[in-house]
Amino acid sequence: MILLPSITLAQVPPPTPQEIVQPNTIRPLPGKLDSVPVFNSNSPELVLNEGILLSTFPPQGKTHSNAHLNYPFSSRFDVFAHHVAKAPNPDDLRTLYLGILLHNPRQTPITVKILQGATYLSQPDAPFIELPPQVEDAQGNVYAGPGSRVMGAILRRYRQDIFPPSLVIPGGESRMLINLPIPVKDLDPPLNGRSAYVRLQTNGNVYAASLAKFAPLDENGEERQPTLEEWETLLKQGELVTPRDRPPTPPETTSIIYGRVAGVSQGSRWEARLTNRGNWLTIPPQGEAVSYPLSSLTAGTLGTNQVQSAPMLVRYDDTAYEAHGNYGVQYSLTLPLYNPTLEAKTVTIALETPIKQDKLVDGLRFLVPHSPSVFFRGVVRVRYLNDNYSWQTRYFHLVQHRGQLGETLVKQTIFPQRWQLVKLDVIYPPDATPPQVLTIRSEATEN
Repeated sequence: MILLPSITLAQVPPPTPQEIVQPNTIRPLPGKLDSVPVFNSNSPELVLNEGILLSTFPPQGKTHSNAHLNYPFSSRFDVFAHHVAKAPNPDDLRTLYLGILLHNPRQTPITVKILQGATYLSQPDAPFIELPPQVEDAQGNVYAGPGSRVMGAILRRYRQDIFPPSLVIPGGESRMLINLPIPVKDLDPPLNGRSAYVRLQTNGNVYAASLAKFAPLDENGEERQPTLEEWETLLKQGELVTPRDRPPTPPETTSIIYGRVAGVSQGSRWEARLTNRGNWLTIPPQGEAVSYPLSSLTAGTLGTNQVQSAPMLVRYDDTAYEAHGNYGVQYSLTLPLYNPTLEAKTVTIALETPIKQDKLVDGLRFLVPHSPSVFFRGVVRVRYLNDNYSWQTRYFHLVQHRGQLGETLVKQTIFPQRWQLVKLDVIYPPDATPPQVLTIRSEATEN
């Protein structure tokens, strides 16, 4: 009898990831971003001090003119903000407030309609909990992180109760769109984040600003919400929040630092009908697959040479050149799947997270087992016709790691020389890392 030394689980090294190649056909995503401007406030992500995060106000009359980008919004525009508060030191547990202010520069009142809007904290609203790779989420109760929860709510066209249907802003005045805390007290570690996304429609020009301010104290020494007047004073006299994020490198640089976004990006929605034969998308041959990138970016086009990152209309010099990641952009994709063969074919559709590459050799690369780093947390909506030719709508919450193959979202059997329509929507969530791919695969028909 041979006695083997005992081995505890802690001594067993994790398996070494093996790289696998999927020789899918990779095509650029049809369509393009719309022209809706997005107030895009994500730098600095970690906010340690008071000041201006992003201002599109004119610089005239401001103490620090470099903090104001002079961009008025009109008609349709969106507001996105994603920031994290951290106690500057263990004894400083003051509550940081995030304020987003809208200003009417003309002399007559304007109305800003709030079409959809949601904002949540990491703690306690939407903690980063571990979830399975794919969970059906019919009621909107599945989320991991505030970005995941916010974008799921917007995908359902939700307007949170804290947002009124509209704001009437008198001439020459301002109103607060958001005036909410990011508390760190009683948290271990004292760290918290807030994500927000709001879709707006205005009948007059509007300037916007996102600001960070520690809670003032009332006469009893208790924290209170900052007033509109206090926010206006900070806007007029304040400077850009420091410390700043790591600045980006120019896009043509070989070793790219993308940086974080602070400015106005162009594009809130990407609509596309995926076709390769007239109005139809011919399904791939049996056992093969075709993939389309989502949120492809500079140095990460997966062989398509397609950069989907929203361009910046205005930005601060030390922030991202493009809206890398397209946080808050809704991809609305229509797949008119056509089976040209004389046999029924089964087709699956999945969202996947391959290893980021710019040029491909042999195909998309994945890891088995996948990396521990989470690269995507968010909600996907799929719609399709069932066997009774009625529309089915299903929501799935996905968690994917770097190099992770996707699970099937939709499985359809398409009869010979017939077509089947599938629609997919996803709003790209903050705290995700691009790119992902949408993969359509033909399988052998079960007998």
